[in-house]
Amino acid sequence: MTNEPVATRNLDQYGHAELPWSRARDILATDSPTADLTFFVSTVRQDGRPHSAGVGAVWVDDALYFTGGPGTRRSRNLAANPACSISVRLRGLDLVLEGDAHRVTGAATLERVASVYRHAGWPATVEGEALTASFTAPSAGPPPWYLYRVTLHRAFGVAGAEPHGATRWDFAY
Repeated sequence: MTNEPVATRNLDQYGHAELPWSRARDILATDSPTADLTFFVSTVRQDGRPHSAGVGAVWVDDALYFTGGPGTRRSRNLAANPACSISVRLRGLDLVLEGDAHRVTGAATLERVASVYRHAGWPATVEGEALTASFTAPSAGPPPWYLYRVTLHRAFGVAGAEPHGATRWDFAY
């Protein structure tokens, strides 16, 4: 499945053209492994209350991946309800991604994403159906860490740099 939009809507009130998805996608692919970006993943508790946490995420092979320890609130929420949103400020573009996050257990994908994390400076390795490393964020909980892949439903971009604009992208899922 490719993460290309099936519909686009211009949300700009100042007459700017709609933004191409390729702008967001290309910045994610270039910057997420190595730039100092914080992604905020929002999930839904069983009682309907929201939960948000900063995570290290990477765009690999046209998809967004992030981690969560089995005991973290985000992992527990995603086990019950995969709906989530992810927010990040990229170079010249604020981006919100909406979709479902599902745990990845396939060895090939785990190793591919771990290699991107290693290239970025986090020494992730595959252990069973999860990732482990000698260190991680203090709030991540103890290893192993589950890997999640986001299936995009919708994304919103607001450009703070030329060319300016605001756009909604809808994806098939």
